[in-house]
Amino acid sequence: MNLPGYQNMAKSCISLILFFSVILSHGVVELQASNPFYRNLYTSQSTSTSQPYRTGYHFQPPKNWMNDPNGPMIYKGIYHLFYQYNPKGAVWGNIVWGHSTSTDLINWTPHDAAIYPTQPSDINGCWSGSATMLPGGKPAILYTGIDPDNKQVQNLAVPKNLSDSYLREWVKSPRNPLMAPTATNHINASFFRDPTTAWLGPDKRWRVIIGSQTKDKGLAFLYRSKDFVYWTKAKHPLHSENHSGMWECPDFFPVSTNSRKGVDTSIIGLNTKHVLKASVGKIPHDCYIIGTYNVTADKFIPEEGSMNGVSALTYDYGKFYASKTFFDIAKNRRILLGWINESSTQEDDIKKGWSGLQAIPRGLWLDKSGKQLVQWPIPEVEKLRAKKVNLSSKLLRGKSLLPADVEISFEITKFEKAEVLDPNWTNPQLLCSQKGASVKGALGPFGLLVLASKNLKEYTAVFFRIFKNKNKYAVLMCSDQNRSSLNNDNDKTTYGAFLDVDPVHETLSLRSLIDHSIVESFGGGGKACITARVYPTLAIDDEAHLYAFNYGTEKINVTSLSAWSMKTAQIN
Repeated sequence: MNLPGYQNMAKSCISLILFFSVILSHGVVELQASNPFYRNLYTSQSTSTSQPYRTGYHFQPPKNWMNDPNGPMIYKGIYHLFYQYNPKGAVWGNIVWGHSTSTDLINWTPHDAAIYPTQPSDINGCWSGSATMLPGGKPAILYTGIDPDNKQVQNLAVPKNLSDSYLREWVKSPRNPLMAPTATNHINASFFRDPTTAWLGPDKRWRVIIGSQTKDKGLAFLYRSKDFVYWTKAKHPLHSENHSGMWECPDFFPVSTNSRKGVDTSIIGLNTKHVLKASVGKIPHDCYIIGTYNVTADKFIPEEGSMNGVSALTYDYGKFYASKTFFDIAKNRRILLGWINESSTQEDDIKKGWSGLQAIPRGLWLDKSGKQLVQWPIPEVEKLRAKKVNLSSKLLRGKSLLPADVEISFEITKFEKAEVLDPNWTNPQLLCSQKGASVKGALGPFGLLVLASKNLKEYTAVFFRIFKNKNKYAVLMCSDQNRSSLNNDNDKTTYGAFLDVDPVHETLSLRSLIDHSIVESFGGGGKACITARVYPTLAIDDEAHLYAFNYGTEKINVTSLSAWSMKTAQIN
């Protein structure tokens, strides 16, 4: 099917109209992860009986505040997700480790909080951390606690009963804290948090890194241990970088150079590279660097790139933060989980009684170029697909399909009129803001309008533009939320990324998971990901539509376009 250019947006939205159930919210909330502790934060209760924004298949607790995913793992065939949780309200504070389990990473069963303040070393909060599998398959959790002086320290907890596959009770080490700021180790007690999954070196010593900051330098402190209880700080960090600010929620793991399969965190050797990731609050995004791990020197050596600036490699260019990976030994894959925060005000979060959710778990592997990672929703989510809509050139009218999973592929055959990429256009988010979905070009914008009202007063556009860049062509992927809602209190930031694909020799693909107020989009088979939170006021129930569109002057071939309604997952 062809999507020729049109003179106005309404006429350009052809080929597909699907009706969705949509929902409404308000306002802006400041992104926070592993936040400074506020002892006097009040608790809150929902004043709303309607919950139109709750997800159909994205994980979230039944109520209250949730942020960072913590300690994901698989134990005796059961997946475990722990997460930062406030049991007393929909704002950040009173932090404990919420806990849910699953057999497929999609449907979840809730349990009581796994880790909560009981010791001096965590009396003011149990913050983020990670799980490590010790010899014999015994799980161990390292996490950040806040002590009576509000210092950030590192603690250990282990299961009380290893025969319980649900790991419902955890016992803390009497030696906690195991790692703490002191007058001699030059660690700022306010910037020392979020221990990673530990790895075992050839010398049979465990290593773990902890995020920190010295002045404006971000760094990953390295500790070693023979027994997982007594830890010694290394003389130098695993890696550091000037002007990058605090490194929250760091992650460090190997990836295979010749397979999409994941590898255990302790694997070191041939056919592997290493990834160092940090949640960089000043951007704020989850940035990563690919490089080599020198196990003898205990140093990470980047191949290229940084944790700082718009050129940094990023997991997700939208609302996605404080992510964590784990090695799924059952299916030999590395799984990525991440926190999606709200776009509403704190007052509105209190009214609805909850805040925060988790992205769909994603498989993660090294691209064949070796220069970036690729992400894709785990195949288990496809089991929720229900009614399939195969799309033709005719206008399609159907029943409500929200939530939905949509896949579309484009082919471009003529590039002569492509706009020249200005050398100053180095910031893709800024470029997407300046050249939004309503700005007509030659090759683009073309893509999807989701959660759209019939008159297009509201829509969220996920689209591509193609520019000529010297002897190549640059592909820009955007998520434009400028018209996502008539409520201007909402955060309607436009996000963007340059997509590493060759449109001359490759089809250009886009997949969007639409779940009420969430739009997770994957461009180029997962080479760029953008997650959006949107809250329409008009595009509600049968008045919400999905359009395939081309607002460029040149024809774009749609090689495939399919959509599925999605069944509701069991989420707590």
